[in-house]
Amino acid sequence: MTTPANGPLRVGELRPSQLLHTYGVGSVIDLPNLSTMVLGLDHWELERATPLAEDRLLAAVRRRLGSQVSTLRTPPYLLETTDPFGDWSRVGVPVALFPRWLRCSREQCNQLAPASSGLFELEEHFFRPERIRYVHNCFGVGRRRPTAVPARFLLACRDGHMDDFPWQYFVHRGAQPQDDCTLTLAERGTTGEAANVFVRCSCDNVSARSMVEAMGKRGEEELPACRGHHPHLGTFARCDQQVRTIALGATNSWFASQLRVFSLPRAEEPLSQAVREHWRSLEPLAAVPAEAAKMLLPTQACWPDLEQFGVDPVWEAIADEAAAQLPANAASPDDQATEDEEFDLATPEWRAFTAPRRYELPDFTTEHGGVPGTASSWLERVVLVHRLREVSALTGFTRIDAPEWMPQEEDPAVQAASLTREPPAWVPCAELRGEGVFLAFREDKIAEWEKRTDVVSRERVLNQAHRRWCQARGTDPQWPGIRYVLLHTFAHALIRQFALECGYGASGIAERIYARSGKEPMAGVLLYTAAPDSEGTLGGLVSLGRKARLGPAVTQAVDEARLCSSDPMCAEHEPRVHGRLHGAACHACLFAAETSCERGNHFLDRALLVPTIAGDLSAFLS
Repeated sequence: MTTPANGPLRVGELRPSQLLHTYGVGSVIDLPNLSTMVLGLDHWELERATPLAEDRLLAAVRRRLGSQVSTLRTPPYLLETTDPFGDWSRVGVPVALFPRWLRCSREQCNQLAPASSGLFELEEHFFRPERIRYVHNCFGVGRRRPTAVPARFLLACRDGHMDDFPWQYFVHRGAQPQDDCTLTLAERGTTGEAANVFVRCSCDNVSARSMVEAMGKRGEEELPACRGHHPHLGTFARCDQQVRTIALGATNSWFASQLRVFSLPRAEEPLSQAVREHWRSLEPLAAVPAEAAKMLLPTQACWPDLEQFGVDPVWEAIADEAAAQLPANAASPDDQATEDEEFDLATPEWRAFTAPRRYELPDFTTEHGGVPGTASSWLERVVLVHRLREVSALTGFTRIDAPEWMPQEEDPAVQAASLTREPPAWVPCAELRGEGVFLAFREDKIAEWEKRTDVVSRERVLNQAHRRWCQARGTDPQWPGIRYVLLHTFAHALIRQFALECGYGASGIAERIYARSGKEPMAGVLLYTAAPDSEGTLGGLVSLGRKARLGPAVTQAVDEARLCSSDPMCAEHEPRVHGRLHGAACHACLFAAETSCERGNHFLDRALLVPTIAGDLSAFLS
């Protein structure tokens, strides 16, 4: 990360995946002595941002953000070398100081002022970025000067705007301050709660004010209207939302809006697969004479992925692919179906995992496993995914409220804040490689279970609670179906059991649910783990998919789900009372980490999977 305010100064390090999931564009990053905000894509260096080829993800991003999006790119990065002044030290994701108000950390001082006031000085450390800090000259000189820390409170609204807390306005209660007044921010006691934090002004007849008055309903009355400020873009817009005081580092200050896909096979052998993945950039070479095209191949951005095959075989694969393509002026009756399928992110993945053949590709390697005898009555297929590649793209972000948990190919119900001032021409993405276990349920058993009277009655209860939840938030109800709730519950139960045996933490095991009735029905779950390392993971999860180990793991997971330590409160939970999106589920039995669950621990119900102490009327595995 670099800050452009004082030149290319490196201030910290983040992993590429963190720039999408935790600290993306518009988020506040709390460094050891600084607090910074990641700037918009307008400030990023495209020369160092490597394009990634993933047509399905690009089509989904275009559907959400517009057809002007042309590429997916990784964050700008150069490998670190031994030269401390090399190009790598000036390449990174740009950040700027935020919040811009600082407080002296010396207890006898506590002066509060903007960084631009001239009261604070930036100490630069080119070789030790973690030591970069602002200092206050109130005490001594040199290293003895106290560190100026970021102000603890910010303003944010539901439309994604964020601003510095209006310290002058708040302490003067909206009145005009004197020109030479001085603010201080001090704490009483050791709890650090807002009621013990006071802001004072040196103006006459201005009393100290507790920060608790800026919280909740009273804060809405005391604080000014939202200015519509986007610090990451440097823009202001009209906004009618009420601002809210949040603490620096609060978890609700930034929520990512993302799209994720798996890289799926497009050919039966690696060279054709690689050519088809990069066909968008290789297609122009097909119209060039062979000798000229061979000379141009090493200059292409995708050449590092193709170099292992050699120039001549790659050119032959390009020529074969060009010959197989339909003429530009010939309309295929399946064109519209193919275009629609690009937006359906789940169906192509379902077809790849349920294909009768096995794949041996660098980013998609599968093996058919045996179905355990104890689960043969309801489990149809087990697929061991030795290698998979997941590509995720950041399309925006929200504040205060997380994006509504919906199928990821649909547009988000909450309007996400933009990553750029104008409609973006590209979006940042990250790729992860790993392994997984895919389980496909028997469609006849699922369909039969869905039609049972008690299941229909339970679905009516959960659907009513879902509608109340959506009405309270002003969103359109999109019920995923009782089949989804069943499969989602099973996935969470199995994640907990896998975490005890495979060596990965439960937060490192993610899920993908495939649930759909009607035409081309789907009923399956994929449990996988992935890492940003180029080699992926170590195979501990795949080993649990073997027949000898999967049977006991499933049996144990199902047995554990029958009883919760919070029973009978958990089993008898009534979701309609408070408009909850889950039935018999809680932190003690089913809830998983945010990194594991694709629906934010919504749409879970143990009563649909196994009998509980509340009864066994609608249990699938009774």
